[in-house]
Amino acid sequence: SAIGLAILVLLFRNKSNINVDELNTLIETCKDGEYGFRTSAERVKSAELRQVFNSRAEECRQGATELQSIVTRLGGKPDTGSSATGTLHRGWVKLKEAISGDSDLAALEECERGEDAALERYRDAIKKALPSDVATVVQRQYEGVKRNHDQIRTLRDQMRSTA
Repeated sequence: SAIGLAILVLLFRNKSNINVDELNTLIETCKDGEYGFRTSAERVKSAELRQVFNSRAEECRQGATELQSIVTRLGGKPDTGSSATGTLHRGWVKLKEAISGDSDLAALEECERGEDAALERYRDAIKKALPSDVATVVQRQYEGVKRNHDQIRTLRDQMRSTA
């Protein structure tokens, strides 16, 4: 019946909107990571750390681009900016580095804090009922965020032990 079809269309549209909203949150998360890592790369003394941060920033940019194309495919409007939380985080990175005697360690600590937030957002997304192809992308990106987090934490611990 026409009413049944209308209900199905509405359910699909609502489900699609939920998926788009969830993916846009992850896009913001990726953009936050990209900007946070780039900001940190500009401020560290260590060339090795600068390379790590720039590499992580590029991975975040690629993740956002991948999610934006999925949102478009789902018929949504992909987010193009970062979150208010990300903006505050970048401001905190700048403030902390301004008052810290060891900007490389401060940058690592702030990047780890940012990756903690990213892990939480990805864990939330994984719990949602996403289409299987989208869930596969989100799971893969989550694994990348975990690797980033672990690498940053290891570098932070190494720097703390030599300080």
